[in-house]
Amino acid sequence: MAAAMDAGGNPSSAHGAGRAARRIVDDARARIAATTGAVPADVVFAGSGTEACQLMLRLPGRPRRLIAATEHAAVLAADPAAALLPVLADGTLDLDALRARLGETGEDAVVAVMLANNETGAIQPIAEIAEIVHAAGGLLAVDAAQAYGKLPIDLATLGADALALSAAKIGGPLGVGATVFAPGTVPVPLVTGGGQERGLRGGSENVIGIAGFGAAAAEVPDLLARQDAVRERRDRMEAAIGEIAPDVRPIAAAARRLANTSALPMPGVPAATQVMALDLAGFAVSAGAACSSGKIARSHVLDAMGLPEAVADATIRVSLGPGTTDAEIDGFVLAWAALYSRQAARRTERSTAAAAP
Repeated sequence: MAAAMDAGGNPSSAHGAGRAARRIVDDARARIAATTGAVPADVVFAGSGTEACQLMLRLPGRPRRLIAATEHAAVLAADPAAALLPVLADGTLDLDALRARLGETGEDAVVAVMLANNETGAIQPIAEIAEIVHAAGGLLAVDAAQAYGKLPIDLATLGADALALSAAKIGGPLGVGATVFAPGTVPVPLVTGGGQERGLRGGSENVIGIAGFGAAAAEVPDLLARQDAVRERRDRMEAAIGEIAPDVRPIAAAARRLANTSALPMPGVPAATQVMALDLAGFAVSAGAACSSGKIARSHVLDAMGLPEAVADATIRVSLGPGTTDAEIDGFVLAWAALYSRQAARRTERSTAAAAP
């Protein structure tokens, strides 16, 4: 990114500096294509993962949208009037409900289902969903931002017609994303202007951010190779917490999950209290989506899964990375246990006081 900043130049310009900037953008595009089984020309850069998600929904000739109820707000907010598809208790899409809804909408539907949930880590059976959607004549848009670098992604294997990515999810910079389209799929532009990105996304490209995205994409194979170690640490963390609090079970534990994600309820302790207490102990966790402008509110994802309010209100998301150490896992478990013990002691005191004559 520093080299791209020094290079300067507008990739739309014909002079030497512009051509150098174009090479930076094209190199990043090729790297992202290589990690998603796509053709470089079908990778369109966007100003964020949110923009990438909203562009993937704009598929021509498909005025109706069916959106999974557990989607990120970037997708849900793109079409507040869209029909919501229910999920099962483990967070995966209700395929029978999908078939029924597609039978009503026919060929004019875009179905949006994320590859892996950003709050619970639950992985959707995208290939099976794609078969159902295409058999009904619809198109499938997949938010793959959370799964990128954690699951192998191949556009053809998934059967997606479009998918959205975010640089920040693979260690790249904030504020740059990409939408990847299947061959022959051309969206209706969300941002029009000077014809950049083959006319699909107007505005001068963020060369510096795109350079960082490309550098991060080059590390995706290494990230994928390290996921087993991440899963081992995540599972060890969950097992240790289960020994401390047998009543605590990770959300979506029955589903296939991303290796790095754990949604943990602490009975009787509001998520906001947990986030603040763990922050003071040196651990950054979130309640709901981490990018919700600092808001701490009950998760729509957990509501859609049918969890009781008491559980949804008391659930935090804990995320690990390839650099997470055993010592950090041990420290987190101790901090979590200390908070759990304090709250349990307070509940006992209140119960004793209430029972006193």
